[in-house]
Amino acid sequence: MGSCLSSDGRSPLPCSPSSASGGRKQRRNTKKKHGFDSRRVEQLQRVPGRMFLNGSSKVASLFTQQGRKGTNQDAMIVWENFGSRTDTVFCGVFDGHGPYGHMVAKRVRDSLPLKLSAHWEVNIGSEEGLRENSSISGSMNSEDSAFMCLDEESRDSMDLEEKEKLAEIFMSLKDSFLKAFKVMDKELRLHPAIDCFCSGTTAVTLVKQGQDLVIGNIGDSRAILGTRDEDDSLIAVQLTVDLKPNLPREAERIRQCRGRVFALQDEPEVARVWLPNNDSPGLAMARAFGDFCLKDYGLISVPDVSYRRLTERDEFIVLATDGVWDVLSNKEVVDIVASAMTRTTAARSLVESAVRAWRYKYPTSKVDDCAVVCLFLDHPTKKSPLEESIGAPPSQEEVGPMANPSEDEETPPPFERSATVREGCEISPDSSKKELIKESGSIGVDEWCALEGVSRVNTLLALPRFVPSDKWPPDREARK
Repeated sequence: MGSCLSSDGRSPLPCSPSSASGGRKQRRNTKKKHGFDSRRVEQLQRVPGRMFLNGSSKVASLFTQQGRKGTNQDAMIVWENFGSRTDTVFCGVFDGHGPYGHMVAKRVRDSLPLKLSAHWEVNIGSEEGLRENSSISGSMNSEDSAFMCLDEESRDSMDLEEKEKLAEIFMSLKDSFLKAFKVMDKELRLHPAIDCFCSGTTAVTLVKQGQDLVIGNIGDSRAILGTRDEDDSLIAVQLTVDLKPNLPREAERIRQCRGRVFALQDEPEVARVWLPNNDSPGLAMARAFGDFCLKDYGLISVPDVSYRRLTERDEFIVLATDGVWDVLSNKEVVDIVASAMTRTTAARSLVESAVRAWRYKYPTSKVDDCAVVCLFLDHPTKKSPLEESIGAPPSQEEVGPMANPSEDEETPPPFERSATVREGCEISPDSSKKELIKESGSIGVDEWCALEGVSRVNTLLALPRFVPSDKWPPDREARK
């Protein structure tokens, strides 16, 4: 570990590690933590009903494929019988970014479900837990304030009659999602082996219990529902909003915390988040785990939690990272999944279609990583004739070198191999302001659509200069 400096090399960025002795102590703690983490991963891999590799089960299909930008930074999970409940399933996809993004995504994939389950157990049947207002003493950053304000506003805006209409599972799970996401982000901040200062991940997760569906989402990964309309035609219903800085409420929060929101001239449709006095990192989302260089400037990890009561018309749910949504519409995704030869190959068919679309629409661009989870809402007791004639793949299928990196991979890639760092010219602090468009405060309510994605976007544009502590000049170490 070392200091993260601003791109002009003069002023250190906030929250960057500084002391050499602290680095030595951190390395000792890292060895102990790595052994504990390895044992925990081994235990999780033996949990029945928990899938995180390419494959399928009776209710779900999973597939991820590495793009052409470097290490696969996408992760995914399906956990049946979640929380020891036979009618409950947890699903999630995670899209990492930054030099350590693949490690952040895997960490959240492994830890977040456990935290959610633990908080859910505490909240079940506890009205006091749902009405609890945590008192926070001292100063609060933007994230702490958002946790308190969002939760209170959502509760205060509902009268007694509306609360009674909501399922108890939603009231319980919403509180659990908020707490689990907050604890997860704090764990990443303190993790000794993963540098999350300029790395992070999205997370779109859901818990389905019976016909109740609760979704927690941060970032720009997406969940959609394949359902039938009144004419029995298959349609797509988007379940989440892509939480990007172009949304007025997100941009307002970021600016109130002194962060900047604007787009570059060569991609005016892509709003990004920047530090107050530094043209970095240019994050293309308004909420994420990690990315602590921006957490004091409006970036938050508070999930957008929503509820839906499923009906007999609903057929399947698709969770996917932006490698899919950048090239395929919601309707195209629903049609591809519905037309897959078998349910076991649905996720793989969708990823392969997305890769073909990348090569056709953007032949000069590098294909992005893709991760897909398809959750089917009816549970057939036996295979269809087509499935019986073709055969199903094993439940945890390993496919090819392009599909999934080793789960034991802990060495972070060098900056130039980061899957979300632009390979062109970085923004110089002395660059002419002509290269930047005006602050996106001119975005009007009628000029944006929350459900529209963007194409070929690198999540991060520029990293603050990274100087390892063992390469600091002697005079600087003496000053420390």
